[in-house]
Amino acid sequence: MEGFRHFSGVTTLALDSAACIGCGICTHVCPHGVMTLNGKKAKIADKDGCMECGACARNCPSGALAVTPGVGCAAYIIQTWLKAKNIPVDAKCC
Repeated sequence: MEGFRHFSGVTTLALDSAACIGCGICTHVCPHGVMTLNGKKAKIADKDGCMECGACARNCPSGALAVTPGVGCAAYIIQTWLKAKNIPVDAKCC
């Protein structure tokens, strides 16, 4: 989904680096590569690339990541992508 970005400066993604255990799960589940490992801790490498899907927060075993979906969340971005490809979208979704 390259080229689809969240609105600049509004994502709610937050990382508590003190709680991070450096497992790297967030780097594997993020569809946009927003997270990286910096030594033995996670780092937000591209905050504006976050589509607020919540995969990182749901899979973080230490609870170091948090995200609250809002305007421009994954559902909106996916619908925009589907419409651009002329794939029918359920109007009730968003």
